[in-house]
Amino acid sequence: MAGKRLTPVFTQNFAETLDAIRTFLGDDGRQAFDRLVDRLLDDVVPTVCRFPSAGRSFLAQPVGSLEARSAVRRLKRSLQPHDEVREFIFDDYLLLYLVRGTRVFFLSVKHHRQLSFDLSRFWP
Repeated sequence: MAGKRLTPVFTQNFAETLDAIRTFLGDDGRQAFDRLVDRLLDDVVPTVCRFPSAGRSFLAQPVGSLEARSAVRRLKRSLQPHDEVREFIFDDYLLLYLVRGTRVFFLSVKHHRQLSFDLSRFWP
């Protein structure tokens, strides 16, 4: 799939988590937030769309808690054949995205000091 540029789709949740990072960083982090947005638009999104396998498989990571195992089972049941949920680490951030067909759905982005992803909006 490398070389064929996939179409980016930004979910509502992605926008909300980006806004949560802005709030998390506060007024003192305004420049850091601007750098994040620039890095996403100029580098990360184009890279992921061109090389969607650049991130590691989200579902291949070990899961320790019973609650997390249950959430992963629900997530797997919600995926279509050939869907890939992947995570891409850059700078202080973790990006979660779904590769489906010719599109990359940007699901969430978190600062490494924030809490975990909430996927309940995507797969109730």
